[in-house]
Amino acid sequence: MKTKAVRIHGERDLRLDTFELPPLRDDEILGQVVSDSICMSSHKLAVQGARHKRVRDNLSEKPAIIGHEFCGVIEQVGARWAGAFRAGDRFAIQPALNYPDARGRGTLWAPGYSYQYIGGDATFIIIPPEVMEMRCLLPYTGDNYYLGSLAEPVSCIAGAFHAQYHTKEGSYRHAMGIVEGGSLILLAGAGPMGLGAIDYALHNPRKPGRLVVTARDESRLERAARLLTVEDARRNGVDLIYVNTTALDDPVEALKAVNRGALYDDVFVFAPAQPLLELGDRLLARDGCLNFFAGPTDPSFSGSLNFYNVHYEGHHVVGTSGGNTEDMKEALALMADGDLNPVFMVTHIGGLDAAAQATLDLDKIPGGKKLIYTHKKMDLTAIDDFAEKGITDPLFRRLGEICAAHRGLWNPEAEAYLLEHGDPI
Repeated sequence: MKTKAVRIHGERDLRLDTFELPPLRDDEILGQVVSDSICMSSHKLAVQGARHKRVRDNLSEKPAIIGHEFCGVIEQVGARWAGAFRAGDRFAIQPALNYPDARGRGTLWAPGYSYQYIGGDATFIIIPPEVMEMRCLLPYTGDNYYLGSLAEPVSCIAGAFHAQYHTKEGSYRHAMGIVEGGSLILLAGAGPMGLGAIDYALHNPRKPGRLVVTARDESRLERAARLLTVEDARRNGVDLIYVNTTALDDPVEALKAVNRGALYDDVFVFAPAQPLLELGDRLLARDGCLNFFAGPTDPSFSGSLNFYNVHYEGHHVVGTSGGNTEDMKEALALMADGDLNPVFMVTHIGGLDAAAQATLDLDKIPGGKKLIYTHKKMDLTAIDDFAEKGITDPLFRRLGEICAAHRGLWNPEAEAYLLEHGDPI
């Protein structure tokens, strides 16, 4: 079977290739990808090429399919998995396999980084046995595909919240998770992952008492406040406050003031900027935990940390690079129950022909998540621009009408219309 896929051949060398998949083995599964959301991690992979930690083979000889936030349909099941999976079932994948090497140590190999025949930016893929062996091929029962793609970034958020830890005076035993009923601040928290973190903080079982979200872009803050409202937060027992930090002369004192003069139990940093990281350090309360969520591209990225406070105030620093399978299952369950609906993370829609350039330019394209439909040919287009493009293009006119009826958000009806009427790749 032939597939079309965006593959990385080297640094900043992404190509939309058509090639033959090898015959399916008994321990493999053939899958059809329907949707893939582009992650900033894929942009970092594109920039670094073979220098990226998750690349395991010579890319010039064995290019890897990119994309790791994908959802699709099982097409054919190898004999080994016949009792566990069925053709026609929808699936999502946890890409952080942690598959052991010959010495039993977990590896960094992951779909979307490390494999020739599996990744999200493809029409058809071969799912290797280690995905099933590590229980990372997960059933997805939604009435759409885009939430299956968004389950992976939501799992990263869940994992970050679970990675937080605190202690009690006189005890070294770690209590995992944010401080329930405590104070949480998300610095640069109005981007796509920040929005997901707000949603998760408000609607998962373990909530803060006060949630402060900062940004320097007023339009992003306004959109966040419109979609994730103070009123909804209050109904969920959380005091939600949005703060534009652009004009703050003393951000530490200003941000303490909105927290009733106190420092914060939990601090998340959503942008790889040294001043922001150091601001986060200065906002930590006693036994506070700082989560450096935003992964930098530069391997030498660093910032100063007050080690006096590490020693005397019990400050902690954690960082996570993705969620695990349990986090992914949690994300899928919360979405299935209607507790989370992270569609507001998505601001652009495109076809497979747009994926390579969108990945390369991701750090320069404003807005949130870029969602790719892998069997479609379509320029990457902001949902807000559908109506304008619809003046001359009936597909965009109808998509614009559908999204306008859903608060300007992507939705199952719009996806179904695109899948039926969009141009095939």
